[in-house]
Amino acid sequence: MIKEKTKENIKWHFRHKREKSRALKALHTIERYKGKINPKFIKLSNEYAQDILGNKAYAPWLYVYSALQQKFEEGWIPDNYYKKEVVPKQKGDYAILANRNFTTPLLFSKIDTLNLGYFINGKFCTTDNKILNHEDFKNHIFKTNSKLVYKLENSKQGKGIFIIDKNNFDASSFLLKANSNGVFQKFIEQHPFFLEFTDNSVATIRITTTSDELGNISAKASYLRLGRNEDTHVISSSAINIPVNIKTGVLHSKAYMKDWREFNSHPDSNVLFENKKIPNFEKCIEKAVHMHHEIPFMGCIGWDLAVDKLGEVQLIEWNGLNNGIILSEATTGPCFKGLSWENLWK
Repeated sequence: MIKEKTKENIKWHFRHKREKSRALKALHTIERYKGKINPKFIKLSNEYAQDILGNKAYAPWLYVYSALQQKFEEGWIPDNYYKKEVVPKQKGDYAILANRNFTTPLLFSKIDTLNLGYFINGKFCTTDNKILNHEDFKNHIFKTNSKLVYKLENSKQGKGIFIIDKNNFDASSFLLKANSNGVFQKFIEQHPFFLEFTDNSVATIRITTTSDELGNISAKASYLRLGRNEDTHVISSSAINIPVNIKTGVLHSKAYMKDWREFNSHPDSNVLFENKKIPNFEKCIEKAVHMHHEIPFMGCIGWDLAVDKLGEVQLIEWNGLNNGIILSEATTGPCFKGLSWENLWK
């Protein structure tokens, strides 16, 4: 037991070092347009990390939040604290369910999903658990669709996503690739609101919901992710991330890239973000909360949704293990006050 604890401490020693490097790099970028961080915020962050969260290693992300908001607030959750204390204690091994596409229609049986079929362990499978041969499966998934999306299982940050059509679909190619398990989904034709920014990729609306100790579900944070003109889908490394007012669905005036550069408008279309309201945002919130009620034992989930051309809300994917909270905490946080997460380390 002592040996295992030592291993865990060593692992997190190096993880905290990596997180510090990431946070300080972000801080350096933010200081270019916000100015040098107030030394008072550094002092308060250090004290809060040590006294409330139990380790000064959590302070660097608090620097980032303070620098961006130009103030210090109690209740912020640093990213490394979230990963070390919140994820394992609020989700456990069940978080990995989100990485298994096959489970989505089983868990959320009361909603229609985009899933049309799967490639799992060398077999083509329908959503009602039937194994089909190559030709029958091709006819099945393209029956009413001319273009589809294929997503590798456990795909992250927009990697492992492919746009395919009936003419270039080759079933045998999947058998030649290792670790190619994944899901075939309907292609979304999105609402005109999002086409104004960019028309080459489907915008995703991230809604973060939580479940408290009594299973009460609520939406805590949101942001919109837009692709670039050269992208066929949203990719984390190039995406434009705009914080969203969780109560109104109105976009903030500023957006951020992964490297924390700040924008007033989309860099390709030059469309401003300020005063733009996501259509049917209330439905997005309702759908995310409704789905979380199906698995209330999960403490925090990130839902990636889209609004289609008819105004309907579609679930693209859900994130149990790797639902990042940094952007929301840094821009609209503290988002998770009242959940007692700050006491989990004790």
